[in-house]
Amino acid sequence: MDIISHGLWGAITFGRKSRSSFWLAFVMGLAPDLLSFGVLWTAVMLGFAEKPDFSFGPPPESSIPPYVHHLYNFTHSFIVFLIVFLLIWFLLKRPLWELAAWGLHVLVDVPTHSYAFFPTPILWPLFDWKFNGWQWTTPNILIPNFVLLSLLYAWYLSQPYRTKG
Repeated sequence: MDIISHGLWGAITFGRKSRSSFWLAFVMGLAPDLLSFGVLWTAVMLGFAEKPDFSFGPPPESSIPPYVHHLYNFTHSFIVFLIVFLLIWFLLKRPLWELAAWGLHVLVDVPTHSYAFFPTPILWPLFDWKFNGWQWTTPNILIPNFVLLSLLYAWYLSQPYRTKG
């Protein structure tokens, strides 16, 4: 799924308590991609890495630097997410539900990533199993995603109680 949709799904699912809750959940929904591919794009902009060629679709994974693969495994593992979520719950003595947007990101990526480009390592580091899903860029995934987000946000923004700080 595209990074903005991840943020929007995370925010609408886990960030409806307040504005700050919304934005925290939005960022947590973006975080797995920001902390893997965002690092790559920052390195490209700073001249430390070559830009992968996406002009003919996904580039070969071998053209993506190894550190991105390592970061991707870490940020797209539901096991890692659960450990962090439970650790923060233990430290705060309450769950930080906005963080669950990270877990939602991982779960949504499982069926919307194929073996063609970065399948989701949901059980890493315990198992290397990955599901061969459908590419999120196909109209069968992309259009329903945008329609559902549009409908949910139209409803959300129309709610009178939404004005809480």
